[in-house]
Amino acid sequence: MDDDRRQGAVLTHIIRTVAETGSTNADMLMLARGGAQEGLWLRAERQTSGRGRQGRVWTSAEGNLYASTLVRLRAIDPQAATLALVAAIALEEVVRAYLPSFSLPGGTVIKWPNDLLLDGAKLSGILLERADDAVVIGIGVNLAHHPESLDRPATSLAAHGVTPMPEDFLDTLATAFERWLAIWRNEGLAPIRARWLDRAHPVGTALTARLPDGSAIDGLFAGLDSEGALILRLADGTSRVIHAADVFLI
Repeated sequence: MDDDRRQGAVLTHIIRTVAETGSTNADMLMLARGGAQEGLWLRAERQTSGRGRQGRVWTSAEGNLYASTLVRLRAIDPQAATLALVAAIALEEVVRAYLPSFSLPGGTVIKWPNDLLLDGAKLSGILLERADDAVVIGIGVNLAHHPESLDRPATSLAAHGVTPMPEDFLDTLATAFERWLAIWRNEGLAPIRARWLDRAHPVGTALTARLPDGSAIDGLFAGLDSEGALILRLADGTSRVIHAADVFLI
């Protein structure tokens, strides 16, 4: 294992890299239970048991980003689940920096709760898991290649003409995440929510929300509530607040 400490006036993150592991999230959960401190990142060049939300397998060939970090929760922090919003806006900021041609609205779009789309295709995934007072945040980004056999379109940065080195991409992402985490912790959820909404699909976008019980709800995107939950406007004019679902653009 190779430690790479990034130092600066305000930056405190540490990046550790391994050639291969089963899952960076699983490893980080173990490290969190062993006392690992906030600011640690673990990156793997390959994963053999990568996973996404709702137990999906995350294809983990070499050349993409597979990394996890942890946040130690404090009593006055916003709700832990809203760290998904923090991770999403940090990632979107970095991707825009690599693809300035996608800086116009609609190029890069965050889909609730934390998928990042490029031209409507999935570029990345974010998975949050809890270990006592620590929230482990796993981030996978298709840098060099993307899977072809998903239930939705997928893409990569390489497909758009840019192939950053995973270690360089992560260093930039860790810095962005650290900055947005400080805003989340010091200013509350409001600026995070505002940024997320500014980078998300427009209000009125038609969505399908597949709930954990297997049912599905169609509606129009009506924003986020004050705690970051999805609001859907239903056909009968009522609203439904969604706290957990797999969301698809219609």
